[in-house]
Amino acid sequence: MSIRVRLLLSYTCILIVTILLFLAAALLFVVALTGDVRSVKDFYNIHYAVNPLTEQEETIFLDLKYLAKNEPESLLDPKLLEQYNFKLRAMQAELFIRKEDTQIYSSLSVKQPELLAYLPDYEMNNNAIRDTLQIGDHFYAYAKFDFYFSDGAKGSMFVIRERSPFAEVVRSLLPIILGVLFIVLLLMNALLYSLLTRSIVKPIRLLQKSAERIKEGNLAFELHAEGHDEIAQLSESFEGMRVKLKESVEKQLQYENNRKELIANITHDLKTPITAIKASIEGIRDGVPDTQQKMDRYVNTILTKADDMDQLIDELFLYSKLDLKQLPFAFEEISLGDFVGDYADDLYYDLQDHGIILTCEVEDEGSTTVLADRDKLKRVLVNIVDNGVKYMVNAPKRMELQVKRDRAFVTLAIRDNGPGISEDAVPYVFDRFFREDLSRSRQTGGSGLGLAIAKQIIEGHHGTIHAESKPGEGTSIIIRLPLAKPQEDGYEEHSDH
Repeated sequence: MSIRVRLLLSYTCILIVTILLFLAAALLFVVALTGDVRSVKDFYNIHYAVNPLTEQEETIFLDLKYLAKNEPESLLDPKLLEQYNFKLRAMQAELFIRKEDTQIYSSLSVKQPELLAYLPDYEMNNNAIRDTLQIGDHFYAYAKFDFYFSDGAKGSMFVIRERSPFAEVVRSLLPIILGVLFIVLLLMNALLYSLLTRSIVKPIRLLQKSAERIKEGNLAFELHAEGHDEIAQLSESFEGMRVKLKESVEKQLQYENNRKELIANITHDLKTPITAIKASIEGIRDGVPDTQQKMDRYVNTILTKADDMDQLIDELFLYSKLDLKQLPFAFEEISLGDFVGDYADDLYYDLQDHGIILTCEVEDEGSTTVLADRDKLKRVLVNIVDNGVKYMVNAPKRMELQVKRDRAFVTLAIRDNGPGISEDAVPYVFDRFFREDLSRSRQTGGSGLGLAIAKQIIEGHHGTIHAESKPGEGTSIIIRLPLAKPQEDGYEEHSDH
């Protein structure tokens, strides 16, 4: 059963229960007033037509009715009529006596020219002795009794009580008012049902369509949640799920592309040394190296290419373990400034052989102690430096290492004056297997994993790494590591660490 049908049945039940309770309350009201179980119509007639007078007024009316039956001539006695009228006026009722078409007696308060004309005609059987009449803007409830005088003339005795105009209007319009209230109740129920179903069913249908689009594999849409109710919150959660799912699919596609690229790169990087090894072995088999010098050259070629393949496999294995968080870190407190200084001393003469001038600058602004894994941190420096050395071709070749404090971090910058990287390529230099040089020449080749491994290691140290470069102006790799114990020297500890 759909939600719309459930809501329709619910509101219908509420409407029916409301009407039944209204009728039950009316019935109980009738019983409370009349002491008898009657219909609403009977109660209406009894209350407004049969009992227009109060109990005391009804008692006086019965006395006068007795006189009209047995001593009709006494109703011509002014003194007696004044006595009864005095009692009635004490209860805000009036007395009126009529003989044929002549007014015999009337209270001053109800004496008006139209009264005689508006009184009901004679009805000697007295079947309808109680009713209400309207004279202008005034309403009067009365009880009457028709009788014969001794001379055979028709006479009528009225006990009259003025009623509230508003009460009489309500009484006369009560059926219409009840009908209007019932129609209003129906309309309000229909309006409420329409509004609520629109606020519930419409967003649910939108969620259904969105789910169907996701089922079909379409994640390129946006679900807008309206309002702040539970369904809007559900829509927001659904939209968050869609975004995460889309990111996951895109990431999976990226992984798939990387996998294909990995296979292509490994195939390329392995094919070249294998081809060289195969050619050397075939040359040895065919007896090409006929001297010891040639044999040594062939053997050295085989060994060099085997080392290249071994290095590629090691880097792939290392990156995989870092990516899967399966490589443990042996953290210890080290001074990054001293560590970089020692590394620069070891590196100085090696770079000098390549015609590169190395400078190292450590700003003494306090402690540069960080929690780091020495071996892995050295691997980062080696990868970055080797990558810079590989691309520097124009003299003079320069490389600079700089360490300085920066709030709760130590910043290590490695700069070179190489050809630089294009602006479009800078955001991708730390992606695995990325090369700006798509030709993959042997001079600028490599596994394409060096900077990707460096990024994984730095992130494992809870640090950050990024590149800054412009074509023709060199490249800077900036590493930021959190201090092991931030000093209370005005620096604020970074909230992320």
